[in-house]
Amino acid sequence: MTSEKVVGQTKDVGFQIGVRKTIAVAPQKAWDFLTSAEGFKLWLGELSTWQLEKGARYKTAEGTVGEFRVVNPGPGGHLRLTWQPRDLDNPSTVQVRIIPNKEKTTISFHQEHLDGPETREAMRQRWQQVLDELAERLPK
Repeated sequence: MTSEKVVGQTKDVGFQIGVRKTIAVAPQKAWDFLTSAEGFKLWLGELSTWQLEKGARYKTAEGTVGEFRVVNPGPGGHLRLTWQPRDLDNPSTVQVRIIPNKEKTTISFHQEHLDGPETREAMRQRWQQVLDELAERLPK
């Protein structure tokens, strides 16, 4: 008996999704924007205060809660955080990477520990929309 593999399902971390986009902006500018109040509001939610350091917890105005697990700032920056909006029963893990690409930057969102294919598709659409908005709003 063989088990059928479902797109996005992993053996260890449930369902996952990854999206990325290359944008004509310097990596440091991308990092600075993503970790600014305006940038966080776009992809994470509105934060009145936050500490961008490992172990720091956050809560957005929209009710999303989590904790920063990895914070590596700069042009090759990497964030890893737990992410739990109020309408989801369990937290997932989100990774954001800034990948230098000559004079451009690839921004990557990867999310794991999703509960099924429907949530995976919803998150794929969410992160793709975030990347599209970032491409429009990032200062060149």
